[in-house]
Amino acid sequence: MKYRTLPGTDINVSAVGFGVWTLTTGWWGSYTEEEAVNLLKEAYELGINFFDTADVYGHGFGEEILAKAFPPSTEVVIATKVGYNFYNHQDRTAQHELPQDLSIPFLKEAVNRSLKRLNRDCIDILQLHNIRMAHVKDDSIWQLLEDLRKEGKIRSYGVALGPAIGWLYEGLETIRLRKPHVVQHIYNILESYPGKALMDNAQWDKTRYLIRVPHASGMLEGRYNLQTKFSETDHRRFRPKHWLENGLKKVSTLQFLILPNRTLGQAALQWILNEQKVLSCLPNIYNRSQLQEFAAATDCPPLTKEELSKIDSLIAVNFGVDEEPESYKGTMSLEQLQATSS
Repeated sequence: MKYRTLPGTDINVSAVGFGVWTLTTGWWGSYTEEEAVNLLKEAYELGINFFDTADVYGHGFGEEILAKAFPPSTEVVIATKVGYNFYNHQDRTAQHELPQDLSIPFLKEAVNRSLKRLNRDCIDILQLHNIRMAHVKDDSIWQLLEDLRKEGKIRSYGVALGPAIGWLYEGLETIRLRKPHVVQHIYNILESYPGKALMDNAQWDKTRYLIRVPHASGMLEGRYNLQTKFSETDHRRFRPKHWLENGLKKVSTLQFLILPNRTLGQAALQWILNEQKVLSCLPNIYNRSQLQEFAAATDCPPLTKEELSKIDSLIAVNFGVDEEPESYKGTMSLEQLQATSS
């Protein structure tokens, strides 16, 4: 396992991290507490020291299982997120967006509750969960984050963009105005926009990126076929049929990345980690064999210049697949940004 340092801090994280949402939301299958804790412990044994969660994952369960897996004496780096008011909603596996609350009193209380569930005195990386442009512009929110850092309740802070792909100017404006330590967003070979544009156009070079969905919801693991079926609770079940069909066509063009000592899933992570602004990848891990494969990604042969160039060429022509343009969420143009400022 290789490690990277967050600029301006002494926080060192594994280049491959563990996104705890797979174990706690019910969107990728169901896990007992024991199963979840054992998988987290095995990840640590394989060199993964970075675990990303959110208070809303399982309505606190994601933070609670991290506390059970890793007592305060364990040298792990934990990132969590706040900003959703889930306390009055009972269904912890709901696949709809809950009400946001980034008011100062709520955020203060949310951070205190997260600390208690994590059984820690300090959160390593705190992220505002799926912020909107109004939150980017609210000085009081960012002053609170600075205050929390000075108080020793957090070591660093940033934002998570989402929930769906998009939110380009929410990210760019956060970086320009607030200079956060981290920005978390979706980015992978099949969905390189707007993630690439975000990283390339940011006006502050010390921000680092946490990459989620690096395998395009499993497509880049190379295990799907036209007969693939997802369970009733799996969020991929609700994707349109053409998502699977077109995705398989695209993946068929990437078979040159597979080597005897490198899987397609590992190559997908290597492609992301070739970008030095990336702090850590957060693959969706939901079984032991997958964990072992992804944890070994940084020990596989890195992508060559020729391979990287070929990927760029494929991205430029959408992998030869003719499909409807992606529909993005959030502020995706200067015109939209100017409209929110007027």
